[in-house]
Amino acid sequence: MAKSSADDGDLRRACEAAIEDTKQKIVMALRVAKGHGILGKSSKLGRQMAKPRVLALSIVGDDVVFAAAKSKGQRTSAFLRVLKYSTGGVLEPAKLYKLKHLSKVEVVANDPSGCTFTLGFDNLRSQSVAPPQWTMRNIDDRNRLLLCILNICKDVLGRLPKVVGIDVVEMALWAKENTPSVPAQNKVRDGGPVASSVVRETELKVNVEKELVSQAEEEDMEALLGTYVMGIGEAEEFSERLKRELQALEAANVMQGLEAATSVVEDMDEWLSIFNVKLRHMREDIASVIQIETRNNNLEMQSVNNKSLIEELDKLLERLRVPSEYAASLTGGSFDEARMLQNVEACEWLTSALRGLEAPNLDPSYANMRAVKEKRADLEKLKSTFVRRASEFLRNYFASLVDFMISDKSYFSQRGQLKRPDHADLRYKCRTYARLLQHLKSLDKNCLGPLRKAYCSSLNLLLRREAREFANELRASTKASRNPNVWLESSSGSGQNVTATDTSTVSDAYAKMLTIFIPLLVDESSFFAHFMCFEVPTLVPPGGVVNGNKTGYDDDDDDLGIMDIDENDNKSGKTSAELEALNKSLKDLLDGIQEDFYAVVDWAYKIDPLRCISMHGITERYLSGQKADAAGFVRDLLRDLESRISMQFNRFVDEACHQIERNEKNVRSSGVLSYIPRFATLATRMEQYIQGQSRDLVDQAYTKFVSIMFATLEKIAQTEPKNADTFLFENYAAFQNSLYDLANIVPTLAKFYHQASEAYEQACTRHISMIIYYQFERLFQFARRIEDLMFTVPPEEVPLIQIPFQLGLSKMDLRKMLKSSLSGVDKSIATMYKKLHKNLTSEELLPSLWDKCKKEFLDKYESFAQLVARIYPTETIPSVAEMRDLLASM
Repeated sequence: MAKSSADDGDLRRACEAAIEDTKQKIVMALRVAKGHGILGKSSKLGRQMAKPRVLALSIVGDDVVFAAAKSKGQRTSAFLRVLKYSTGGVLEPAKLYKLKHLSKVEVVANDPSGCTFTLGFDNLRSQSVAPPQWTMRNIDDRNRLLLCILNICKDVLGRLPKVVGIDVVEMALWAKENTPSVPAQNKVRDGGPVASSVVRETELKVNVEKELVSQAEEEDMEALLGTYVMGIGEAEEFSERLKRELQALEAANVMQGLEAATSVVEDMDEWLSIFNVKLRHMREDIASVIQIETRNNNLEMQSVNNKSLIEELDKLLERLRVPSEYAASLTGGSFDEARMLQNVEACEWLTSALRGLEAPNLDPSYANMRAVKEKRADLEKLKSTFVRRASEFLRNYFASLVDFMISDKSYFSQRGQLKRPDHADLRYKCRTYARLLQHLKSLDKNCLGPLRKAYCSSLNLLLRREAREFANELRASTKASRNPNVWLESSSGSGQNVTATDTSTVSDAYAKMLTIFIPLLVDESSFFAHFMCFEVPTLVPPGGVVNGNKTGYDDDDDDLGIMDIDENDNKSGKTSAELEALNKSLKDLLDGIQEDFYAVVDWAYKIDPLRCISMHGITERYLSGQKADAAGFVRDLLRDLESRISMQFNRFVDEACHQIERNEKNVRSSGVLSYIPRFATLATRMEQYIQGQSRDLVDQAYTKFVSIMFATLEKIAQTEPKNADTFLFENYAAFQNSLYDLANIVPTLAKFYHQASEAYEQACTRHISMIIYYQFERLFQFARRIEDLMFTVPPEEVPLIQIPFQLGLSKMDLRKMLKSSLSGVDKSIATMYKKLHKNLTSEELLPSLWDKCKKEFLDKYESFAQLVARIYPTETIPSVAEMRDLLASM
C-alpha cells in the first residue's frame, strides 16, 4: 500500500513553518483536492477545477498540555487550517476554521469512491454559498482525517458534529483494525486476507482512548457481532435490528424513570396539602387587615373630598359674583370719552364671566345647578342691556359727527378754492369707540348690522356732499375752449384743417378728481372694514401709495391703527360671506358718489371728445392698482367710469363715421375727399392722447374709421364708373401720403396702409390698361386672336386660317393692321399721355403713372413682337428697342 500523507513528517513540518505560531501544534496534515459544486449537489465541473490543498489539524500547546487538559476536563483551542501552494511551491495559509464551530460532516453521496466530503461550520457569513468539497486520495486517508476530527471534537470540545453519509459502525471497525501496533485482518467475500496498515501513535496522535467507541462498548459490540454470522450485504438488516433493540432499551429506561417520578410526585402532593392549609389561614388574616385599611382610606378620602368641595364652591361663588362697579357701568354708566376705559373694562369682565359659565371652562356637573342658571340669566340680561345702550349711543354719535361737519361750510370746496376732504378728526373721534365695537361684536355679533347701516347712512351724506362740491368747483375753475365736433366733416373744405385748441386741462381736471377721491374712498373702505370688525386683510399700508399717489394721510392719521385694538385678533383668513357682507355695506357707504364722477366725464367729453382717450388711460392706471378684495366698490366705480368713457368715445366715433357716410350723397367722384387728410390729423392727435396707455380703445376707433372710409370711397367711385379708377387711386394715394409717418409706428394703421397700397396698385393697373387698349385696340386684339387660335392650331397654320365675317390673320392682314395702328405711333403715345392727364387732379401722381403706363405698354408690345416672330417669321415690325427709345424720348 502506498504511504499516506499522514505519515509524512516533512509535510507536518512544512505546515508548522507556514503558520509561524509556536504555540500551535500540528496534529495531522493531509494532502487533498479542493473542489466546488452546486449547493447540496456534486458537480463534475468541480472535479475538473479541483485545486491542490493541505488540510492540517492543530491544537494550542504540545501533547502534554493536550493530555492534561483532557484529564482535567478543560477545553483547549483546536483549528482546521487550509494551506495552499504558492507560485514557488511553498505552503502558505489560505483559510482558518475553529473546530468549535464545526456543525456537520457530510460525505458526498454522488461520489462512488466515498473520498469526497464537506465540512459545515455554523459561523459562516453566507450559508447560501456551497461549502468547499474536499477529496482525499483514498478511503484510509479520509477515515484518518475524519476520525481525528471527531476525536478532537469529543475530547477537547465535549461534543460531536452531525455525521451524514458515514456508517458509525464501519468507522469503529476501521479504527479498531488500524489501532497503532495492533495488527488485524479483514476478510472480504472471497476470503482473501488483507493486511491493514500500522499507524504510529506519535505520528497520528490517536490512541484507543480517543476512539469513537469506548473499550467496554467495543467489547459488547464484539460479543454482539459474535452472535451473528453475516456477510457484507446484510449490513442494512443488521442496522435495522440494532435500531429495534435500541428502541426497546430506551422504552425500558423510560418506564424506570416514570416509576421514580411517580414517587417524587406523591411526596410533592403531601407537601402541597400542608402548605395549602397554612395559606388559607394567612388569607383570612390578610382579608381582615384589608377591611380595616379600607375603612381608614374611605375616611381619609372623605375628608380630602370635603376640603376640595369647599374650595370649588368658594371659586364658583367668586365666579358668580358681579362687582358693583362693573354692574354700574353696564347698566347706567355714561359713554363719554372719559368713561370709555371703565366701560371697556366692564365689557372685558362681562365677556370673561359669560365664557367662564360655558364649557369647557365650567365643569359640566355645575351647568344644571340652580345658582349657575340664575347667574347666567342675570349676565345675559346685563349683556342685552349694555348692547342696547351702546348701540343707541353709537348711532346717535355717528349722526351727530356728520351733521356737525355738514353744517360747517369750511369743510367743503368753495368758489375759487378747491378743498381737499379731510376726515382725520372724524376718524380720530371714531377710534375712541373702536375697542368698544370689538367687545360688542364678541358679546352680540348681530348688533353690528344696524350699527354698520347707521354709520354708512351718515357718512354717505358727507362723502356725496364733498364730491359734489369738489366736482362743481373743479369744472368751474378749469379754463378750456370747446373743440367743434366736426373732425371728419367736409363742410369746411378739403384743404382746411380744424384748429385744435389745447384741452389738456380737461383731462388734468379728471385726473385730479381721481387723485383726490380714489385714495380717499379706498381709505374709507379700509377704515370702515376694520372699524366695523370685518375679518379682512389690510388694504394699503399706513401712509402708503395707491397707483403711484400718496394716500394723503400721515402716520398720525393712520386709519388702520385700529388693527392694534385687539392684539390677539390676528385672523388673516376671510370668508366669502364676510366679503359679500362688506361689499354690500360699502355700497351703502359710497353709493351715489359715482354721479359726480360721471358729471366730470360728460363735461370733459363736451369740451373735447378726444380727451376720452386720456381719461381712459388714467382710469386704467387706477384700476390696475385696485387688488384688495375689501375695495370692491372702488373697483366697480373705476370700471363704470371706464365703461362710460368708452361709451362717450364710441359715441364720438359713431358721429364721425356718420359724417363720413354723408359724403356718399353729397360729394362728386373726383379729387381727394376731405376726410382723407382730416383723418390723418385726427389720428395724429389721438396718438398724442394715448401717452403709452392701452391701445385697444384707439385701435378699435381706427378700424371703424378706416372701414367706413374705404367702404364710402368705393360707393362714391361706383356713381361714375368712367372716372372710378382715377378717383380711387388718387384717394388711396392721398391716404398713404398722409399716414406714412404714423403707419411706421402704429401697427393698426400700418395694416390699413398696406391695404390702401394694394387698392391703389389695382386701380392704377385697371386705368392704365384701359388707356392702352383704347389707343391700340386693333394691335392687341389681333394678338389676342392669335393666342386663342394657338390653343388648337399649330403656329405655322395660323396665317392660313380664314374666319367668315372677320378680319383674317394672313400676312396681308397683319400688314394692314400694322399700318393702321403704328403708322403714327408717336401721336398715339402722346394721346395716351393726354388721356392719362385729362381727369387727374393730383399732379404729383402723373410722373409715376406715366412711368407705369410706358412700362405696361412696352411689356405688351414685347409680347406682341415675340408672337409675330413666331407666327410670321418673314414679316418685319418695329423692334422693341425702337419702341423703347421712342417712349424714352417722350
